[in-house]
Amino acid sequence: MSLFGLGSRNQKTFRPKKNAPSGSKGAQLQRHIDATLGSGNLREAVKLPPGEDPNEWLAVNTVDFFNQVNILYGTLTEFCTPSNCPTMSAGPKYEYRWADGVQIKKPIEVSAPKYVDYLMDWIETQLDDESLFPQKLGTPFPPNFRDVVKTIFKRLFRVYAHIYHSHFQKIVSLKEEAHLNTCFKHFILFTWFNCKKEASTNNET
Repeated sequence: MSLFGLGSRNQKTFRPKKNAPSGSKGAQLQRHIDATLGSGNLREAVKLPPGEDPNEWLAVNTVDFFNQVNILYGTLTEFCTPSNCPTMSAGPKYEYRWADGVQIKKPIEVSAPKYVDYLMDWIETQLDDESLFPQKLGTPFPPNFRDVVKTIFKRLFRVYAHIYHSHFQKIVSLKEEAHLNTCFKHFILFTWFNCKKEASTNNET
């Protein structure tokens, strides 16, 4: 994944980095992402490469965004604690409650670090499910694949929202704001160009 020149302090991750899906095809698309991001042209970097499968493109970028948020949040784990952040929120109007629809069906109020912990577990489960994210080239994606990706993006957006609302001054003190802003802009542009609308902020689950 592209780190946009992130300093050595921030190589710590909240979770182990995930590799691109779909074997050599995923790796090829990942190299395309890295090359276009390296050019500094984010609008070009988010566009579907000519002749590529839109679902493959969504899958590889979903893993990339998971890794980006993973590293960004990993720099804040000592500051984002249950006592400092007792609810997962982005201000008084936006409190995010957790439900995965399987083990936790009714949304529950949790601290921000617990929410992110639940979220990363949930995303990893989706990414590791080959019926959702095929690992073999040519294996079809499920009919609901775009909906799965949109839900992942919606929830990753909440981590960005929480970081900006509750931890931006710490980000500035760590001199990470340029990296955060670039990652967030990349994420929003990709969502806008490839999912037709930006991630929602005002939804409990």
